[in-house]
Amino acid sequence: MAGVTDTAAARSARPSDRLDTLPFSRAHLRVLTGSGIGWALDAMDVGLISFVIAALTVQWSLLPHEASWIASVGFIGMAIGASVGGLLADRLGRRQVFAITLLVYGVATGASALVGSVAALLVLRFFVGLGLGSELPVASTYVSEFAPARIRGRLVVILEAFWAVGWTAAALIGYLVIPASDDGWRWAFAIGAIPAVYALIVRWGLPESARFLESRGRLGEADAVVRRFEASAGRPSPAAATVRDGGLPVAPAVDAAPGGAGRARGAMRGVAALWGPGVRLRTASLWVVWFCVNFSYYGAFIWIPSLLVAAGYDLVRSFGFTLIITLAQLPGYAVAAWLIEVWGRRATLVVFLAGSAVSAYFFGTAIAQWQVIAAGMALSFFNLGAWGALYAVTPEVYPTPVRATGAGWAAAVGRLASIVAPLLVPVMLVWGGTPLLFAVFAGFFVLAAVAVLPLGDRTGAALDA
Repeated sequence: MAGVTDTAAARSARPSDRLDTLPFSRAHLRVLTGSGIGWALDAMDVGLISFVIAALTVQWSLLPHEASWIASVGFIGMAIGASVGGLLADRLGRRQVFAITLLVYGVATGASALVGSVAALLVLRFFVGLGLGSELPVASTYVSEFAPARIRGRLVVILEAFWAVGWTAAALIGYLVIPASDDGWRWAFAIGAIPAVYALIVRWGLPESARFLESRGRLGEADAVVRRFEASAGRPSPAAATVRDGGLPVAPAVDAAPGGAGRARGAMRGVAALWGPGVRLRTASLWVVWFCVNFSYYGAFIWIPSLLVAAGYDLVRSFGFTLIITLAQLPGYAVAAWLIEVWGRRATLVVFLAGSAVSAYFFGTAIAQWQVIAAGMALSFFNLGAWGALYAVTPEVYPTPVRATGAGWAAAVGRLASIVAPLLVPVMLVWGGTPLLFAVFAGFFVLAAVAVLPLGDRTGAALDA
């Protein structure tokens, strides 16, 4: 009986179990805000390109296909970055990859301020996409692995809410900086280089994920991280010997074989695990949802400033309308963050996707100025609330050894849609104008809502180890 008791005590002292029961503390706030600032900088960069495209279309006399490729080439990089970034995060750690990706896209964005041709801008936008695509799924995985189980969904939605902060910053830069001079778009890109500096803060200022360390057998390091969180929460930690010698179960390392061949086989096993028994339906559902939401979101929001200009509004008024529409993202996130722990993940996601579909339809049929703004704000509210819920759901689907890989590959599939959507927008505008375009976006939102239904709801449950 003593042996059984000792084993139970040891298991209860496992770092990941201790994290799940902690109250929210200053240490959690530091992880959330540190990751959120990186997330906001991501959004600022993605948002800036929509305003830059509108400005360059006038200044460089861009053809529609050139403008489309400036938007889409970044998403090609994001698709590659999301798939590779998740694999790297499951090998090297969440914090390491988070910092590297911030550095990559920050430097590439700053260099974009110096370009003199479409070709050079396309090359740099690809590298910006590599960094952005890698960072987003890693950041959501990172926060979810530190969050207490009872508020995990809410914290990930709050993390996603930093996207609205960054997109609003992009709208302000677009409204105040880009129209100010012919070089305004260059100054916008220069401001976008801030993530390169912030990467150093992330690298040295934030802890590595305790769940990742535990899954790699690095229990001492995982315990040290959790002890800092327990100290911040005013909760006593278990005796060090219990954690060190208690015989805790450790997930096997993904790359057990030595050398490059072992690493390659480990990566393939990580991807193959997404289609293993018990998770293949989740993976299929997630991939459909990610594809549909990306198609509609990026197809709409990358083109809204240009669509408003094409509708007869001047550049300043178009950017001003976009800024107003963007501000509705923040209450969308706030409501989703509250509902996700009240209604649950699945119900919240379905409702916000349905609201996105209705809003998209009315935006496409809007005629009066007030209708454009009202429908655009509703689209921002529901669509970004849906994004928050989706980022909360995705990491919960997979166990720790492949959690970042699963989130990364779901995002990568979504990026395929974000590549295609901006390229198809000019074609759909020729076929049926704005009404057809936004009716298609509404249809994709409906399909996403249906695809959510097979997903389970892990509200309040501990993350799978």
